[in-house]
Parts: sequence; C-alpha cells; structure tokens
Amino acid sequence: MDAGLIAAAQAVEHYEITRYGTLKRWAEVLGLSEAVTLLDATLQEEAATDEALTVLADAAVNEEATDTSNADDMESRSGAKRRQGASA
Repeated sequence: MDAGLIAAAQAVEHYEITRYGTLKRWAEVLGLSEAVTLLDATLQEEAATDEALTVLADAAVNEEATDTSNADDMESRSGAKRRQGASA
C-alpha cells in the first residue's frame, strides 16, 4: 500500500467529517433530532475510518515511505527511466 493513497483517502475522510459535522449542527439548530442522531452515527463511522487509516499508515506504509534504501532504489530507477526517455 502506498503512503500517498492513504493520505488521499484520509483527505476524503476529513472532507466528509467537516460536511457531516456542518450538517449535524444545522440539524441541531433546526431541531431535527432524528437527523442529528443519524448524522452523529455517520460522523462516528467517518472518524473510525480515519483512525483505521492512521493505524494502517503507522503500521507499515509510512515506514516504507521513509526507508532510505527504498527511496534510493526508487530514485535510481526513476533516474534510469528519465535517461531512457531522453534517449528515445
């Protein structure tokens, strides 16, 4: 799994959390108690998903992304690709 993919997924979760939080607050102001309950449940699910993504990233992906030998290998491969592309 790629650190960039997890970061993108977390960005989506954060966006959803802000939208559901806003909708929940509007429902509270309007006295829509059933909507508040449903939106609160959705907010809890989104927060749990965000936390699961954080755990996943901390468990292995961020470690892989910062592994210097992996970074050196990736850079040498991308440099080789650039050189191949320049000669093509």
